Amino acid sequence: MIKCMLVDDEPLAMEVIAAYLDKITGFEIVAKCKNALEAFEVLQKQEVELIFLDINMPQLSGIEFVKTLKNPPKIIFTTAYRDYAIEGYELNAIDYLLKPISFGRFMKAINKIQRKPIENNSAETITNVNTTSFLYVKMDKKVLKVYLDDIIYIESQKDYVKIVTNDKNVITKQKISYLEERLSSGQFVRIHRSYLVAINKITAFSSTNVEINEIELPIGRSYKQFVIDALNY
Repeated sequence: MIKCMLVDDEPLAMEVIAAYLDKITGFEIVAKCKNALEAFEVLQKQEVELIFLDINMPQLSGIEFVKTLKNPPKIIFTTAYRDYAIEGYELNAIDYLLKPISFGRFMKAINKIQRKPIENNSAETITNVNTTSFLYVKMDKKVLKVYLDDIIYIESQKDYVKIVTNDKNVITKQKISYLEERLSSGQFVRIHRSYLVAINKITAFSSTNVEINEIELPIGRSYKQFVIDALNY
C-alpha cells in the first residue's frame, strides 16, 4: 500500500484527487494539507511515499517546498499553470498534472509510478509486486508458491478464487478484492467483479471483452474505464 499525502490550498481540487485514488487499489491517503508548512509537519511524524503537490500556494510554493526536503518522497505536481513544467521535471517529479485533471490523465501518472517502484517494507503474505515475483497461497493443506509472471487471470468463485496460470489452476479460499489490493495496478487490472487479469497477457480487447489467446473474459460496465486506462488506449 503506497502512503499518499495531498497538498493543495483548493479543497475542491484536493477532493478530486482523493476521489480518483478511491477508485483504484494500492494507495492510502494518510494526510491532506492546505499548504506546504502543514505538509512539512506531517513528514516529521508520518511515513509518506507519494505527494500530490500543488505548486501555486501561499507562503511557500510546491517547488520551493520540495527544494527544502533532503530526501523527498515521490512527487506528482498538480497545478493550473503550465509555466512550472520544466522546473517540476528538473526536480525528478513523477508527473506534472495540469488542472482540471481528467481521470484518464491521472491514471497515466499512476502507471508511471508502477514503472518507478516505491520501496515497501511491509511483511505481508502477498508482497508488493515491485519487490518480489511470487505469492504464497494455501491449497489442499499445502502452501504453494505462485509466480506472478505465470498468472494469466484470477477468477472469483464466491469465497474462493481460481488463479489460472500457464501450467495449472490454483483454487484457494480468498476474496478477489484482497488480491486486487495487493497486486500492482501496473501489472494487473480488474476488468469485472469476477476477474482480475494480467495486463501483459491480454492479446486483444473490445468494448465488452478482453482476449487472452483463445480465452475471452467479459468487461463489466463499471470497469471499462479501468481497462482503457490500464492499456493506455
